[in-house]
Amino acid sequence: MTAITDVVNLDKEGEIAVLSINNPPVNALGIAVRQGIADGVTAACKDEGVTAIVIICQGRTFMAGADITKFGKPPREPGLGRVLEIIESSRKPIIAAIHGTAFGGGLETALTCHFRVAVDSARLGLPEVKLGLLPGAGGTQRLPRVVGVEKALKMITSGNPIGAKEALEDGLLDEIIKGDLLSGAVAFAETILSEKRPMLRVSEMNEKVEAARGKPEIFENFRKSIARKTRGFNAPEACVKTVEAAVNMAFGEGLKFERQQFEILMKGPQSAAQRYAFFAEREVRKIPDIPKDTPLHDIRKAAVIGAGTMGGGITMNFINVGIPVTLIEQRKDLLERGMGVIRKNYDISAARGRLTPKEVEERMSLVTGSVSIEEVADADIVIEAVYENMDLKKEIFSKLDRICKQDAILASNTSYLDVNEIADHTSRPESVVGLHFFSPANVMRLLEIVRGKKTSKSVIASSMALAKRINKIAVVVGVCHGFVGNRMFSQRTRETDQLILEGPMPPQVDKVIYDFGFPMGPFVLRDLIGLDIGWRKETSTGSTIREVLCELDRRGQKTGAGYYKYEAGSRIPIWDPEVEKLIFEFSEKNNIPRGEISGKEIIERSIYPIVNEGAKILEEGIANRPSDIDVIWLNGYGWPIYLGGPMFWADQVGLENILVTLKKFQERFGDLWKPAPLLERLVKEGKGFKDL
Repeated sequence: MTAITDVVNLDKEGEIAVLSINNPPVNALGIAVRQGIADGVTAACKDEGVTAIVIICQGRTFMAGADITKFGKPPREPGLGRVLEIIESSRKPIIAAIHGTAFGGGLETALTCHFRVAVDSARLGLPEVKLGLLPGAGGTQRLPRVVGVEKALKMITSGNPIGAKEALEDGLLDEIIKGDLLSGAVAFAETILSEKRPMLRVSEMNEKVEAARGKPEIFENFRKSIARKTRGFNAPEACVKTVEAAVNMAFGEGLKFERQQFEILMKGPQSAAQRYAFFAEREVRKIPDIPKDTPLHDIRKAAVIGAGTMGGGITMNFINVGIPVTLIEQRKDLLERGMGVIRKNYDISAARGRLTPKEVEERMSLVTGSVSIEEVADADIVIEAVYENMDLKKEIFSKLDRICKQDAILASNTSYLDVNEIADHTSRPESVVGLHFFSPANVMRLLEIVRGKKTSKSVIASSMALAKRINKIAVVVGVCHGFVGNRMFSQRTRETDQLILEGPMPPQVDKVIYDFGFPMGPFVLRDLIGLDIGWRKETSTGSTIREVLCELDRRGQKTGAGYYKYEAGSRIPIWDPEVEKLIFEFSEKNNIPRGEISGKEIIERSIYPIVNEGAKILEEGIANRPSDIDVIWLNGYGWPIYLGGPMFWADQVGLENILVTLKKFQERFGDLWKPAPLLERLVKEGKGFKDL
């Protein structure tokens, strides 16, 4: 064995050279790997005793792409482009032997090899678009030549990988290896030599791109098909343009165009925001005062109190990963309805081909329903998911304290209430934690883990580990009304409610917020989730537009009318002149003058309070870091990822600009607009949230 670099070795299996890469954890294409591949291929080509070359990786994966931490820094030679030229121009066949993932630059490397084999569990993809980029080392030029233009467009603009079986069907793989990958790859190399198969240089394979030449409708139709999903993003359109270049330009010209588009995206604000979000999601797992070796609770069985919408969704999270759940409801009819909703959700997934009927039954078999809270006695974690009533929650936790085993985690799915007050109604407050799932709980990825003043480090660490197990992005937050997400969100709600009384109607406000990048405006959103959440007829005073609408039984989509009206079976909002009249009358009755308000002011009054509240949250220590807040807003509230999150976005806008505007609004509207002391301090010091 010859060490080419510290992370690349060259060995021989008979006449087959084996270039082995071992650059943990994911064999990223750093300088040592690139240099090793270039020198190793060159050495093997010069060796007259070598007839073919296998490139294989050690560890858990094939090359998983470039080192993202090096993006934007001066390149070191040889660059990936040069390395790929060396591979593709080899006069001896090179076989990529793939396991784990071949993503990004890893797949681009494999595409320059003359043959590709993989184990059946391998996945292949070009995920650069998820970082606001496009494949910059020939991926947009080579992939269409292998799998065809339509499939390449789908893979590159979505960034989603495909499995080995699909890759084989599409021609991206030449063979799936059963058993040992290295042995199988060497045997494959010997086979192609004995059969004298021609070496296939992807850059010279033009049949599939030529088939799309002169057919602009392929790209027009594809753009239309992804328009809704990619709204606001720059990278998907750049991806389409570069695949068009593969069709309409010579290979070398297409490579140059691809590189130009890559550089434009790399230097742009969207990619910076998306790369920031990528690292923020990884940083959020680090809790400053909790060591990695903190003992964890062994969670093998869960219990959920409440079989309503939230309780059912939470239950699904557990049974999806094989954790049995005891689901508790106070009445049998409510329990049966809740179990029925869970089954209906799974049946819908089965009808769409996402689950088999057998898998549905396997999951349903993991749920045991009961109307006796005593049945939670053997659960390792109990999650209370009843409605937001402090007295009810205290009563439940007092019972759980008596019933549950001593090492059980007792969690509340409260959205706003004081977890410390709940914990104090038990004899073991160190075992109590808030687990704020977002609705629908079986779909939304965000989970706020609410750390009480007495919650143990073990319970927090165990909750983080459990979140990962049930495929959630968890953020640890402190105790305050609404925690982080809802506390900030309430500021937007306050201002959008006020805005419609001063001038713009809900459709105008909704359009401005939608155009900003949110998936829907605030009033469409409230119709969707229901205006009557937290509303009680017996205590309603008609003091807000929302209360008036609820009193008129306009409670949102579920009643066919809210701020908007809806046709039967439709979610499309239709503006209703009756609501416009109602708002005008409300403004007049409350002596609120109306006038024109610009889109710019709508943004400032809707978004700046979110930032200001985030600054207060940081100052109070409710969130560990600004990026944690951004993760919450990206995953729980629809903040557009290409804007990075409210705290990242605020730095881009300029904290001084935000501070000046807040002070202007404070003079107009009062101390609700008073800037957070942290915001003033950062501006005074010439710093941003990024510096915290």
